Amino acid sequence: MTSSYVTRDTYGMYANNSTGPGPALMGANTLLGNDVHNKDGESLGDIKEFMVDMASGKVAYAVLSFGGVLGLGDKLFAVPWAALALDTTNKRFTLNVPKDTLKDAPGFNKDHWPSMSDETWAGGLHKFYGTPYRNV
Repeated sequence: MTSSYVTRDTYGMYANNSTGPGPALMGANTLLGNDVHNKDGESLGDIKEFMVDMASGKVAYAVLSFGGVLGLGDKLFAVPWAALALDTTNKRFTLNVPKDTLKDAPGFNKDHWPSMSDETWAGGLHKFYGTPYRNV
């Protein structure tokens, strides 16, 4: 089953494509659970959470769930927001990472979250995804 911002739109924000928000400004709740694919169309999981830098108000990371079966054994990944692109045609996000590469990405499980505000951790994560790192 696919999940997109359109299927999660409980307020009708995206019902009329010519008016209203999106795609430049989107409701955060409608983006939770959205599917993420790579440029080859392979499913990489879905978005479970957004991490917001409270000083700037900007989204720093999307937490992506990948692997496992029926939610068991899923590995979580903090993906820099800059590494994701909204695919309005397919109504999902694109992450330009081969599926095999994601298996080696820095990840964590739901019981052991990293210290995402740690500069060393953040710098390594941005280096892995090829996105510029700066305090957001």
